[in-house]
Amino acid sequence: MRRVRAAVVGAPGAPFTVRAADLEDPRAHEVLVRMTAVGVCHTDLGMRDSWPPHLTPMVFGHEGTGRIETVGAEVTGLAPGDQVCLTFASCGICDQCTAGHPAYCRSAQARNLSGGRADGSTPLSLDGTPLHAGFFGQSSFASYAVVHERGVVRVPAGLPDAVAAPLGCSGQTGAGTVLNRLRPEPGSSLVVLGAGAVGLSALMAAVAVGCDPVVAVDPVASRRDLATALGAKAALAPGDGLVAALRDLTGGGAHHVVETTGRPRMARLAVAALRPRGDVVLLGLGGEVTFDVMGLLSQGVRVHGVIEGDSDPARFIPELVGLHERGLFPLDRLVTTFPFEDIGAAVAAMGDGGVVKPVLTFA
Repeated sequence: MRRVRAAVVGAPGAPFTVRAADLEDPRAHEVLVRMTAVGVCHTDLGMRDSWPPHLTPMVFGHEGTGRIETVGAEVTGLAPGDQVCLTFASCGICDQCTAGHPAYCRSAQARNLSGGRADGSTPLSLDGTPLHAGFFGQSSFASYAVVHERGVVRVPAGLPDAVAAPLGCSGQTGAGTVLNRLRPEPGSSLVVLGAGAVGLSALMAAVAVGCDPVVAVDPVASRRDLATALGAKAALAPGDGLVAALRDLTGGGAHHVVETTGRPRMARLAVAALRPRGDVVLLGLGGEVTFDVMGLLSQGVRVHGVIEGDSDPARFIPELVGLHERGLFPLDRLVTTFPFEDIGAAVAAMGDGGVVKPVLTFA
């Protein structure tokens, strides 16, 4: 058992409160990771606000990076001292996992969103009572995490922690949507709706593979400026005339639109901005969306729902590291760091749009 600092949520919608908790030793196929950094994602906040009361108190966090301190007796391919990126949990044996699509693991709900391990246990406790954890297989809003070996990807020792952390979710979600699912041809047009960490990761991947033009849409001027600095031909504010402007910029409609906001209106706008036989990808965690089905049929539109970039992290995260090392995926330009204890300030900074990707660092 190890004493750790964890950002605990006591009830749905409650603030993160850093408290002392106890973490058990890793099991046979788990590793103990000393956290060095963790990204704050909109998913953490959305889930915190809608989390079932019976699964609280709870520790969130799912963009962790750190160094392995201990490995379980049956862990292979990982060793103490390894620098690692943490990512979502999957079983490794179902048809989706064995086909290279672990984001759609048959037991994803139990392993990522149940408030514990797949067997219902939790490695954390608070004042002697179970503390729900296992968020995306890690609960990395804590100074240490116990993680199944399948959720751990070794990264180069020199990779900055503030870059490694977002790779586990927002980086691979945005980039993977482009590189794994859309696989655009060079010269094809791509529009990103929402220039947050996911949207800008998609934008950087599109630029890296030669999409032209790449266009971003966001209400925050600083994010539009960042989008153009990262290679977008144009960055527009939402508003009247947006569809016409997007169709004009893309020569009659985009080949691909990546929608990251989760707003039904923006999803319908995404379809309207496409050319015939175009692709729209829905990434945001929103409610129901209604489409004109005849419009979809008559234009041959393809609608994709994508989780975690449809990536196999063990393969894809090293690919993203390679792109970063070549200067083609400058994820560091999205990051602002905060001390872990200032998690409330990091959440507030992301909420007002001033910070794209807050990353908490551990002393």
